[in-house]
Amino acid sequence: MTARSITVFPRLFRFCNVPGMTLTHEVVNQAPPLTGFSAADDPALLAALRRAGAGWGEPEVRELGALAGTEEVQEQSRMVEEQPPRLRTHDRFGHRIDEVEFHPAWHQLMAVAVERGLHAAPWADDRPGAHLVRAAKFYVWSQAEPGHGCPISMTYAAVPALRAEPDLAAQYEPLLASRTYDYGLRPPLAKSGLIAGMSMTEKQGGSDVRANTTRAVPAGDGTYRITGHKWFTSAPMSDVFLVLAQTAEGLSCFLLPRVLPDGTRNGMRLMRLKDKLGNRSNASSEIEYEDAVAWPVGEPGRGVRTIVEMVNMTRLDCVIGSAAGMRAGLRQALHHTAYRHAFGRALAEQPLMRAVLADLAIESEAATTLAMRLATAVDGAQAGDAGEAALRRLALAVGKYWVCKRGSAHAAEALECLGGNGYVEESGMPRIYREAPLLSIWEGSGNVAALDVLRALAKEPASLEAYFAEVDAAAGADRRLDAAVAGVRKTLGTLGDPDQAQRAARSLAERMALALQGALLVQHSHPAVADAFCASRLDREWGHAFGTLPATADLTAILERTSAEEAG
Repeated sequence: MTARSITVFPRLFRFCNVPGMTLTHEVVNQAPPLTGFSAADDPALLAALRRAGAGWGEPEVRELGALAGTEEVQEQSRMVEEQPPRLRTHDRFGHRIDEVEFHPAWHQLMAVAVERGLHAAPWADDRPGAHLVRAAKFYVWSQAEPGHGCPISMTYAAVPALRAEPDLAAQYEPLLASRTYDYGLRPPLAKSGLIAGMSMTEKQGGSDVRANTTRAVPAGDGTYRITGHKWFTSAPMSDVFLVLAQTAEGLSCFLLPRVLPDGTRNGMRLMRLKDKLGNRSNASSEIEYEDAVAWPVGEPGRGVRTIVEMVNMTRLDCVIGSAAGMRAGLRQALHHTAYRHAFGRALAEQPLMRAVLADLAIESEAATTLAMRLATAVDGAQAGDAGEAALRRLALAVGKYWVCKRGSAHAAEALECLGGNGYVEESGMPRIYREAPLLSIWEGSGNVAALDVLRALAKEPASLEAYFAEVDAAAGADRRLDAAVAGVRKTLGTLGDPDQAQRAARSLAERMALALQGALLVQHSHPAVADAFCASRLDREWGHAFGTLPATADLTAILERTSAEEAG
């Protein structure tokens, strides 16, 4: 007889309460629920805002961070994970409807994200640091529930791609940037706010989008008719999609609405929803386009070049999302170990656990600091700073490769800090664990990101100059960092033919990411964090698992860097 059955069936329990039956135990030595915290209580995050002149956004970030930690939002996050979206292809009369039904909590989370400007709002905001503030808000809100961040991210990323077609941008950009979440199937230009999606991947090509077979044929009225199959399209209930399809000129980009201007549904059929490892709250689907109406975006045959800006922005959000997942996992680990006792004292007081927690904290701060620096580079690029644009080009590929790779290892170790408690769904840790690999795969897995590093080096030499300008700003501050930067230069000098360069690509991307993180931490973080990072990640004193920091690491100072609430 469980405690729940006692509550629900008290009379039954009274009749079954024979002599000798007792309640089995009193709950002790368990951590209380982790609610009432602020995800914005994060010194690295707040310092990044102030450093870049975006302190005006701190109140907004703090408000959203506090909301993310409320019991209400935690419950909404649980509900959308446990009751994922469901596809209804037909109504009861047999009419094709292609509807995806979400738990009401999904729309509540989406509404908050849109109203707070986590989507395309920064493109309409000329305040300095608008993209950084948006990144900070995306970071704290993603810690509550990451799945709905997918359509939010794609809406953010759609704007720069859409600007390749000024007439379409003039119509759609104000609605994409609107802070009104207007859900429902209606003609896009009749709505008060839009959500955008991306439809590129096909089963025969994957990352090789040039192998796509979906066709687009001109209709003679300025529109095209698209026919084909897309293997993986997330957020299929979005209002508009950027779609890649083959034309006579080659692979081209198009804007495709779900509902046409006359109110009829476009030729877009949802075949099934993907049964995914994680990201369960978000619907991902296979789609058939059958003579679907779409408008061209950018030059015919230059679809990859057109949509690459959208890809770059979603890659940025993959880095931010990975950093957010690390911070959420760290918070859970700190909270549990502060309350859980073993062998006479709290886990968080025991030397070996302290070493693990400190190592997790270092990794988290390095990821957050790099993610916010990349967002700052977006602001610089938008302001016309060629150096910041060049830095974003290479550093984003480097960061996408490394930070997203580290997310999975970090999640696994944070989960382990909770032991068996972390392995059960109710803890929330499995959700963090399942989400982590997605961000490494989405918009190009490790090999794609590493190859993009090589592509940037070969085709945009200014990006390498910007990278070295960034890391050289910390020259002389730490001998281990100086050696790491010298090692990057040496490795670059050894790259030979394309095959040899590809074999070295992952190692190069890792070295470049670690050197960049080290340079940022040396300049901007607590000395104990920077020293431990350089001693472990750059000087190779680190082991292959978290918790193997060198003996010189100041664990107390590193752990005090986390907030008082998270430290228990």
